Amino acid sequence: MSDRIREKLHILADAAKYDVSCSSSGSNRKNKDKGLGDASRSGICHTFTEDGRCVSLLKILFSNVCIYDCAYCVSRRSNDVQRAAFTVQEVVDLTINFYRRNYIEGLFLSSGIFKSADHTMERMMQVVRKLRLEENFNGYIHLKTIPGASPELIHEAGLYADRMSINLEMPTETGLKIYAPEKSHQEVQKDLGLVRDRLIQLKDERQIIKHVPKYVPAGQTTQMVVGAHQESDQDVLMMADHHYREFKLKRVYYSGYIPINSEHQLLPVVGSAPPLLRENRLYQSDWLMRFYGFAASEIVNDQHPNLDLEVDPKLSWALRHPEQFPVDLNCAEYRMILRVPGIGVKSAKKIIDARRFGKIHTDLLKRLGVAYSRARHFIRCEDSPSFQKELQPHQIRQNILENSHSKYIKQLSPQLSLGF
Repeated sequence: MSDRIREKLHILADAAKYDVSCSSSGSNRKNKDKGLGDASRSGICHTFTEDGRCVSLLKILFSNVCIYDCAYCVSRRSNDVQRAAFTVQEVVDLTINFYRRNYIEGLFLSSGIFKSADHTMERMMQVVRKLRLEENFNGYIHLKTIPGASPELIHEAGLYADRMSINLEMPTETGLKIYAPEKSHQEVQKDLGLVRDRLIQLKDERQIIKHVPKYVPAGQTTQMVVGAHQESDQDVLMMADHHYREFKLKRVYYSGYIPINSEHQLLPVVGSAPPLLRENRLYQSDWLMRFYGFAASEIVNDQHPNLDLEVDPKLSWALRHPEQFPVDLNCAEYRMILRVPGIGVKSAKKIIDARRFGKIHTDLLKRLGVAYSRARHFIRCEDSPSFQKELQPHQIRQNILENSHSKYIKQLSPQLSLGF
């Protein structure tokens, strides 16, 4: 590798670290014709850093030159940073050479917007087209859609990428107008809709046509910066819920605001680290919405617009709804068992299966993987006492917090406790 390529890689890999939406799950692209890589079997290693960021891909920007001046972005045009740009062939060569050396399992490619949206999208699409058609590369590729690019470019890119994503940037239109006035949610939603409609069209065609082209098999994602504007958690989760329902997204990612622009007077001063605890609570809430049957309005609403940082959102909901408990595990439906703090999806399914062979007892719950120290406040088993003095929600909360070993709770600061 030449010194110039090494310098570019250092600049553009460092600039890409602020994009967290690089999870690689969901692709079913297989190796064929003795090509290179396999995104569905030996392809992707699910390796994450402590704060949840995926590190398994070659994650770079095509260029950090950008015509936009988003206040929270390190690549904004007014920022005095060293600029660089790859050529199409340089990205292709890096991907192939790194893969052959077992350094990476795939490619995550984003870019600043240079010259125009179409010009940038065309260069990025040339990269993935060369990888697929000329290098016969079957590894995982995550491609960022450039807002405002032509539908023809987006449709063609979807034939080569496993996953595509486009960032909403901010949870509210108000925040976007303040910090990124050259962008809009409508433009992002238009591009998300193009991919969604194409996926629906191909799904219908599969019912009558045997061979239909593979198109974005791992779906679409988006990302929002959290904490730059004074949005509530309700604003964030309602926006996420809308996009899950309207555009059938695979994931919404939440990126805690990192203070990289001290010159912008409206940006908050939050220290040197992103609000990871708030970010974590948003991901937990997102999980409840996608896998536990919770509506966004049950987790956050006008009475509770922000998440409780001391306890996870499922426990917070349970403490606010004591009338729903205790849940009798021997007769309750699956949906309600899922809402018990300390019982996950796998444990709930095991409880349903175990009921076919006998009554549910306390010792069985512990063997099924239930966090009994937490769940015991909200359930009834066959061997539960017929009469037990009920604890009040605030007493249950205190009891659980006293027995919590979470390092994040111990580090909770007064600033974070305000939800920012």
